[in-house]
Amino acid sequence: MLSCKEVSLLVSQSLDRKLPFRQRVAVRMHLIMCKFCSRYKEQLLILKEAAIRYSGEDHELPGPLPAVLPPGARERIKHILSHHAHYHE
Repeated sequence: MLSCKEVSLLVSQSLDRKLPFRQRVAVRMHLIMCKFCSRYKEQLLILKEAAIRYSGEDHELPGPLPAVLPPGARERIKHILSHHAHYHE
């Protein structure tokens, strides 16, 4: 059984490359049992999608950001990103 530390590293790596079959299975088994690592994976996917959208790159995305953010969080993130963009212009 993989530890949470190992799973967090593999989940992060899986965003950039396809993991070998055995690792994918081990990660999935861990994610089924660990709500914290499962939440971490969801958050990484949200951040990746937001980064793609913010960068303006033309990538196909599955649709709007999932509604797992607390109320108001999406607007706070947009506000912070827009202020950050103004400082770098």
